[in-house]
Amino acid sequence: MSVLKKFTMEYGFKTTPRLLYTAIATPEGLSRWFADVVDIEDDVFHFKWEGSEQKARLVDYKENEFIRLLWLDDPDQEHFLQMEIVNDPLSSSVALVVTDHAEDVDLDFSQRVWDAQVKKLQRIFNA
Repeated sequence: MSVLKKFTMEYGFKTTPRLLYTAIATPEGLSRWFADVVDIEDDVFHFKWEGSEQKARLVDYKENEFIRLLWLDDPDQEHFLQMEIVNDPLSSSVALVVTDHAEDVDLDFSQRVWDAQVKKLQRIFNA
């Protein structure tokens, strides 16, 4: 099994932290940009895309600030997905900082997938 490498990406938004949090932390918000279908049962998110499905447990969050999910198919239980909202009140800027994991050979592909997915999210707020 290959070792997964942690990577972080940052994206700017024209919205409030509260609205961005709704988009990253609720099934309704996530199904608009992250996966085709998102359900939650207890603290487990069920993500469905064309022909595939993944589950992740909500392990930590702070409303309007961040959400951290642990992928349930990870045998080591150490590779998480975190989406953090960084708000600078002085400049009124809001950013989404994504921390994820990928194999070295898939790192560029994973980053491009995040770029494409987050562009969908940015369009929601820029429409």
